[in-house]
Amino acid sequence: METTTDQTAEDARTEGAATEEAASEDGTTEDAATEDASGAGADADADAETDAEAAGPSGVGQGAGAVVSVALGIVSLTGNWTGTVAAARETLVGQLKTSSTASVSQQIKEVYGDAWHTTALWAGLFALVALVTAAVVLVRPAFGAPGRPQAPWIKSVAWAGVALGVIGLLLAVLKYSDALLGLPPAS
Repeated sequence: METTTDQTAEDARTEGAATEEAASEDGTTEDAATEDASGAGADADADAETDAEAAGPSGVGQGAGAVVSVALGIVSLTGNWTGTVAAARETLVGQLKTSSTASVSQQIKEVYGDAWHTTALWAGLFALVALVTAAVVLVRPAFGAPGRPQAPWIKSVAWAGVALGVIGLLLAVLKYSDALLGLPPAS
């Protein structure tokens, strides 16, 4: 048994020496093989980056713009902090400007009417910004990369932003013009 083990060990040493000899004849070493493998990985990474650049932008900005337009449309319909603060300021200004001897209709207009119109004005401003943002997202592919189609979800969300912006703008105009929920008469 010892003879077989010794012979196997010697065969393994002979094969190892032959492999080293062949590697030295080719001029390659294990380090060179490792460098080639890591270089190939770097080349693959560079090729992937080049492919990503050639594919064009990912549409993240357009998607974000579409979502922002929907959010602004919802804010225009539900109210916003800026409109509330501006309305409260108008109420205070109306109370300061109106004397106690003013008629009831004058007091209602100065204290409540101007605040109502201010709220409608801010809601209309948010709706207009939502509408413009959604429109920019929808027409962006025509000016950026015409050959690359826009993702369907971006179009859907942008169209939702357009719809919310139009509804918010319409309601703001109706509120501002007192056609919707106008001030009550003072009689």
